[in-house]
Amino acid sequence: MAAVAAAQEERLLNSFESDTDMSVVAPRDTAIRLTSDGVTHGQRALAIEFRQVQWPALFLRPPAPWDLREWGEIAYDITNPGTTAVRFSVRVDDEIRSDSVVAWRTGSGTIEPGATATFAFPLANRDPMTWGMRGLPVWPGSRNLGSTGTHVLNTGNIAQMQVFLASPAESFTLIVDNVRLRAPFPLTGIVDRFGQFTGDTWPGKIETEEDLERQRHAEAESLMGVDRFDDRSEFGGFTAGPRLEATGYFRTAKHEGRWWLVDPHGYLFFSTGFNSMGLAQTTFTTGREEMFTWIPSGEDPLTRHFSTATAVSGPIRSGVTFNFHAANLERKHGAEYAAAWRSLTLARMKAWGFNTIGNWSDNGLHRRGLPYVTTTTLFGNYNTVPNAGQGTDRLPDPFDPRFAASVRERLLPVLAPVIGDPYCLGHFVDNEMNWGAPGNERARYGVVLGALGQNPAVSAARRALGVLLEKRYSTIENLNTAWGTQFASWSALAAPAIITPGMRPDLAELTTAFAREYYRVVREEIRRIDPNHLYLGSRIHQVNPDVVTAAAEADVISVNVYQAAIAPASWTLLERVDRPAIIGEFHFGALDRGMFSTGLQSVSSQEARGEALRRYLRSVADHPNFVGAHWFQLTDQAITGRPRDGENYNIGFLNVVDAPYPEMVTAAQGLHREIYGRRLGK
Repeated sequence: MAAVAAAQEERLLNSFESDTDMSVVAPRDTAIRLTSDGVTHGQRALAIEFRQVQWPALFLRPPAPWDLREWGEIAYDITNPGTTAVRFSVRVDDEIRSDSVVAWRTGSGTIEPGATATFAFPLANRDPMTWGMRGLPVWPGSRNLGSTGTHVLNTGNIAQMQVFLASPAESFTLIVDNVRLRAPFPLTGIVDRFGQFTGDTWPGKIETEEDLERQRHAEAESLMGVDRFDDRSEFGGFTAGPRLEATGYFRTAKHEGRWWLVDPHGYLFFSTGFNSMGLAQTTFTTGREEMFTWIPSGEDPLTRHFSTATAVSGPIRSGVTFNFHAANLERKHGAEYAAAWRSLTLARMKAWGFNTIGNWSDNGLHRRGLPYVTTTTLFGNYNTVPNAGQGTDRLPDPFDPRFAASVRERLLPVLAPVIGDPYCLGHFVDNEMNWGAPGNERARYGVVLGALGQNPAVSAARRALGVLLEKRYSTIENLNTAWGTQFASWSALAAPAIITPGMRPDLAELTTAFAREYYRVVREEIRRIDPNHLYLGSRIHQVNPDVVTAAAEADVISVNVYQAAIAPASWTLLERVDRPAIIGEFHFGALDRGMFSTGLQSVSSQEARGEALRRYLRSVADHPNFVGAHWFQLTDQAITGRPRDGENYNIGFLNVVDAPYPEMVTAAQGLHREIYGRRLGK
């Protein structure tokens, strides 16, 4: 009852009833009017027509900043009078700035046509990571907008808030009313014995061990009755389509203008699967014991699911963890739960139509009738280069002769066991390296600037890039003329403080040269150990065109793309380099089943997640260069955050009790029945 009472602690911020209310309203590329429709407080609400421009918005700007330190969330009642669902965002600023400095956090939601709903923006006066989570719960009955961004709000000085749309495809109208402040949702006792949120209910929520048993039997029956994909080879290739040359291993081929993977029997293969297929959904209990209504103790056999971990961010840098997902599996399957989970996982994959075990997955799933990939992370005793324009992660110096030897040492134990296995699709090496975002010049060329800033006596990259420039310009005077610099000699060459127009072509070419050497060395070391399998690249997450050009040294260019869909106009570079590509990661999340954060792409519901999956994979299949896409990840993250960085996303096909989201399963099965015909144009 204490929590219910606390929920009544509210303060009205604006319900658009008075001249004072309206004095803080500031439209931008919107038309506003008062209306009696959609009223949830008082007599009036505010109708906002968002125009078809990049960032139409409605601001609330007080004459003096609001002090909201005692409040936990901002609630908005939103009505959609139209016939189309509208995706909108809110933004809260603690300073009004005209430069690019971030002084805000944002949240997003979707309102269905004809609906009215309360949306809540968690207004923590500290970053949610203060509690070791990327997202926090809101009061039941509200839809969680989430709170994303790098900035920690000064909630004692809120200068403005806004409701906005991002580049709407047409004009939309929303009605806003009853903007109010609410007490923070208490974090005591938010996790039940099954790892679920205690503060809400939803379809499929488990209340007892008997519920777990019923769910297990129901899924077993559903898997027995599913229609199998009879037009698939033993490797998952499409037997109802063309058959190309069979080599006994996976390869790539361009067939009728489209790139494909080809399975060992010669059948066309479009790779779909999951990353992180494992039993590692742990969360810190150390220092957060009050969040849990139960954790095992004493002789309870479930204490086996305690472990320890370290973190790179958040309030706990090392401590005890508990794995609710694994504990629930033991409750369902007994002491041999891991073996039961592996068998069930493989059966699910085949029933849902997926054909690839993706990155960072349990090795116990390999060699059991489904293709899989390997992954290797490189590190060793060689020079590393910073990206001078972005972040702190360093890149290997591929010109350093010690690099190749180190790559070989790291690859050998991963690749040697699979050299003769036809089910191995190929090898990913590294992930989301700090190549630099293309929208920031110093970041785009940052690896070259970082190398040029190093001492040539210790940096092979600095020496190699200097040689390339000297070959081009012959004299330092010629380079100075082109670059607008005043270097006294080639030995004095350094990273320029300002990027001039004359530098840009050279910096782009040098970035490509640096990246090409990295991919060349890795490719050659893979070939030295394993000539049978594909090199699948490094999973680029910031699509720097100078790097993607170089990534064509791999058999397949891999990119992690968290977007609503693949926009062909954004990927013409792949057609120019004429190489196949694969999506290493994508996902969508929602907050309608007890989770606190959506992940990197948010939608309104599980039904919307299923539709987003279909839309995304159809767009991948429609592009002539893409040969597959892997979802991140199989299972939801713990609601109280994974230890390393607090991610607590609804991004799984499975929840914490190892139950599938039926909306995702239905979408996947339908999609996989059409995808080969779609890609073949039939």
